[in-house]
Amino acid sequence: MAEAYPWQGSLWQQLAGRTQHAHAYLLHGPAGIGKRALAERLMALLLCKSPAGLEACGQCKSCLLLAAGSHPDNYILEPEEADKAIKVDQVRDLVGFVAQTAQLGGRKVVLIEPVESMNINAANALLKSLEEPSGDTVLLLVSHQSSRLLPTVRSRCVQQACPLPSEAMSLQWLTAALPDCSEEERVELLTLAAGSPLMAANLQSQGVREQRAQVVDGVKKLLKQQMSATQLAEGWNAISLLLLFDWFCDWSNLILRYQLTQDEDGLGLADMRKVVQYLAQKASREKVLNIQDWILAQRQKVLSKANLNRVLLLEALLVQWAALPTQN
Repeated sequence: MAEAYPWQGSLWQQLAGRTQHAHAYLLHGPAGIGKRALAERLMALLLCKSPAGLEACGQCKSCLLLAAGSHPDNYILEPEEADKAIKVDQVRDLVGFVAQTAQLGGRKVVLIEPVESMNINAANALLKSLEEPSGDTVLLLVSHQSSRLLPTVRSRCVQQACPLPSEAMSLQWLTAALPDCSEEERVELLTLAAGSPLMAANLQSQGVREQRAQVVDGVKKLLKQQMSATQLAEGWNAISLLLLFDWFCDWSNLILRYQLTQDEDGLGLADMRKVVQYLAQKASREKVLNIQDWILAQRQKVLSKANLNRVLLLEALLVQWAALPTQN
């Protein structure tokens, strides 16, 4: 059974309580808030032969087949490899499934995640199935970045926003999920995960707090000229490029914010507050804006899976970062 997260209560009532279901739903919102679990829970309910209230019974033939991963009227479409695109041939196979009659005589349910990983040809191949799925078919599309979807895909679905849980609710859940972490560590993880509790738990399991400490230490040594850009770039091999660009993007934002507001409460996490404040005081706004534009452009290349020379890219980032403080 898919996990029911406490912050999804009213959203679940709204979705599961419908007397008539749309042929396509787009469940969209930030990564790490349980959209996939919500879609799987709805999929189970839609396929169940004897639902118990707003939940699948878990006991009927349909539920047992679904739990075993062998339900003939259920189709899950994902990238063949992590972080790769969903290809047009995969969507054509799905279209063939949608055209068939349901083998158990009920609904067919399709789950696609993340739907924004479809390339343009794959997205176009899906449109007819989204508009007129044959028989009683429901398509559940899960998106972490719905702005990347074709308008023609979005317009054919009932769009359901899945909001971030409150900080209090997230921390309460993390207390149970990460009992060995201190309250301060859980707050730090939630901040690093931009408020997404499941991502916060994932970051902890990946050792991201330790990686961040390594990066912060390196940045401080770089600014004190105790380490070179090349040494750091080669030493950060185990750390995700996207994570690194996210952090430097965040730090450049905080520098700009402090330059504009002088608000010491807006300096971000404690580990980089003094560095952010120092750079805000020493760097020209033009330099900060330029490095921020560059970071965002490179981050986009990382997101689009461009073939990048990792060490050279990080060296270029760090050389610019080291040059931020204007020499007196």
